[in-house]
Amino acid sequence: MARKRTGGWKPTSKDYLTIFGEQNPWHKSGEVPEAWAFKVERPLARCLWQRIKKKQPKRFQLIMGPRRVGKSTSMFQTVRHLLKDAKVNKENICWLRLDHPLLMQIPLDDLVRHFMRLRDDQSAPLYMFLNELTYAENWDLWLKTFYDESWPVQIVGSSSSTAALRDRKIESGIGRWEDQFLSPYLFSEFLELSNDARKIPVADTLFETLSACIKAKVSLEGLAEQRRRYLLTGGFPELLLGAQNLDETNEESTLLQSQRILRTDAVQSAVYKDIPQAFGVDNPMLLERLLYTLAGQFTNILSPNSICGRLERMSQPTFDRYLSFLEKAFLVFTLPNYSGSEASVQKRGRKLYFVDGAVRNAALQRGLAPLDDNAEMGALAENMIAGHLYSLSQQTNVRLYHWRDKEDEVDLVYDHPVTPMAFEISTRYEHHRWGLVAFSERYKKFKGKCFLVTPQAEARMPQPGTINEIGQMPLDLFLLAVSSQAEKELENNLLSVHRQA
Repeated sequence: MARKRTGGWKPTSKDYLTIFGEQNPWHKSGEVPEAWAFKVERPLARCLWQRIKKKQPKRFQLIMGPRRVGKSTSMFQTVRHLLKDAKVNKENICWLRLDHPLLMQIPLDDLVRHFMRLRDDQSAPLYMFLNELTYAENWDLWLKTFYDESWPVQIVGSSSSTAALRDRKIESGIGRWEDQFLSPYLFSEFLELSNDARKIPVADTLFETLSACIKAKVSLEGLAEQRRRYLLTGGFPELLLGAQNLDETNEESTLLQSQRILRTDAVQSAVYKDIPQAFGVDNPMLLERLLYTLAGQFTNILSPNSICGRLERMSQPTFDRYLSFLEKAFLVFTLPNYSGSEASVQKRGRKLYFVDGAVRNAALQRGLAPLDDNAEMGALAENMIAGHLYSLSQQTNVRLYHWRDKEDEVDLVYDHPVTPMAFEISTRYEHHRWGLVAFSERYKKFKGKCFLVTPQAEARMPQPGTINEIGQMPLDLFLLAVSSQAEKELENNLLSVHRQA
């Protein structure tokens, strides 16, 4: 819009039509612009279009996750799938970016009614893609109204903001919409984006998948260098694409640039924009200092008293609130200590991880420095695996823990109801196994399901009652298995419902 805005200027109907046209170019061209949707699709985009076409059971879809992981891109890819469907008219596919300053002024029901009136076939379902849905006032109540009053709309919304959780009336969403967590790219997705996809056998559970991968003798050739690049760049598609042609002459400058982007977009935008807007934080600088302090202590047990002492002005209640905000902004997550009893699990120390270790590196502006620090690389490897298991747990609703009892500890505990597993992560093959042994002796259901994960390990399933009681998994194979399992679980969640219908 070329018109200059002044104090007395008010948008006209023509202005709004211009916005609608700009945000829905396929109404004329019949295609999604290539710049809006990568050709390599995220697993969510491969399945979501099929899910939203099914009338029973009808559910709206809300995509949530960190900034820059591809939520908008996945939605555009879903639009592209619908445009290829001969049964879907392009006029019935509508996109709105609800953080647009003009669209924020219009009630959500008025926007939906407008697009419903434009259609020739009023009985056909209207597919509404609402980017940054939570910028709409009373968004959850309007979704409840659309659903309960059987409006002929199918809605896909997205949000990277904690506003999705602010004042949200949980009961509104029950039976009406499903939350889809979109994590940063997992290792298998990164390889596909890099034209180095590796296919592995995927079974019904992670334990069975690990066994199948060992029997299949999956080739890991060339993956160590890919993992190194992935670990430093993180699972953010635009940055991963920019890092594909790295060599020794441009590696450091490219990675430093990607870290500057992450620091601005993923860290500072969350700390100074998303969280204050959602929760009214009056001291974002203190919140930022907390994040940097956590970045220096990731993969360790949290010590609130120690952290509050270092930050001086931070009280214990403020620490608890600010940490919860960072979790809701998809920057970090914490794992409780496994106890075998849900009643006591929250009474003991939590372990902290970043949703993506590259965000931690960006916050501290680490550049390539981790490559020269074995301890830091080990922590980043553990964080990478924890992030993968965390993403899988979001699809399976399986609780993830750590375990520590005096001198014995286990890095990660995946408490699957049928095949629970425990993992110790190290960059050294010589790493001890006594924590896993002590854990499986204490909790018998984990016996025969404990693994040491290291880059150099020879793949071997646990053999209870022998010297090889603890299994071994090469780090790269483990990443492939967990990420492929997460992809399968996502597909099951989205498609198994209508397969049974």
